Amino acid sequence: MKTVLITGASRSIGAAAAEAFAREGYSPIINYIKSKDKAQDLAEKISALYGVKCTVYGCDISDSAAVREMFKNISDVDVLINNAGISQQKLFTDITDEDWENMLGVNLSGAFYCSREALKGMIKRKSGSIINISSMWGQAGASCEVHYSAAKAGLIGLTKALAKEVAPSNIRVNCIAPGVIDTDMMKDFDDEAKARLIEETPLLRLGSPEDIADAAVFLAGEKASFITGQVLGVNGGFII
Repeated sequence: MKTVLITGASRSIGAAAAEAFAREGYSPIINYIKSKDKAQDLAEKISALYGVKCTVYGCDISDSAAVREMFKNISDVDVLINNAGISQQKLFTDITDEDWENMLGVNLSGAFYCSREALKGMIKRKSGSIINISSMWGQAGASCEVHYSAAKAGLIGLTKALAKEVAPSNIRVNCIAPGVIDTDMMKDFDDEAKARLIEETPLLRLGSPEDIADAAVFLAGEKASFITGQVLGVNGGFII
């Protein structure tokens, strides 16, 4: 049975991805940092519904030593979904050193640390898929989210460069750039702000975590076997 490690998988996009991959017969490994109870509840639900082994592992992916320890305690990973991320809205001149370091640590360095460890087994087996969850703001930039946009743009650059490097080992690396997705990151948006975002989206709705999860399943599967180094925009037409 193939395994998929999903970082930040206790809720929202990560949780949807864990379920989507379980439906395809994968054994999910749910990474979390604080939401242990949610992660365990999700693992029990997935195991009961889909009859697959589902494990949880708490780890701060922005800590390289912690990531190395996590990979010592899990089986070889066939698919890695670098999903864990944080966001923050702030004027550029108000961004502190700590804000900057935290943003890059989780959104970019975490993907680097996890990919580096996962690739050890993938290269040995000459097989594997890495999918990085970026953002449309990593493509276009967002006012008052400079540090977020920079981190997500870096993830796109990592994707394209790494894809070229590991392709001879039959490993594919792709990126999903979500648009406005109805997740916990939207909790600070009031109904009026959400309505404006819906109006700006040509498909006239917010995306769902399942929209992103389904795209990840596709990119990890055999039907995408000739796709690598690409950025798939799942944004309802917001950015084309």
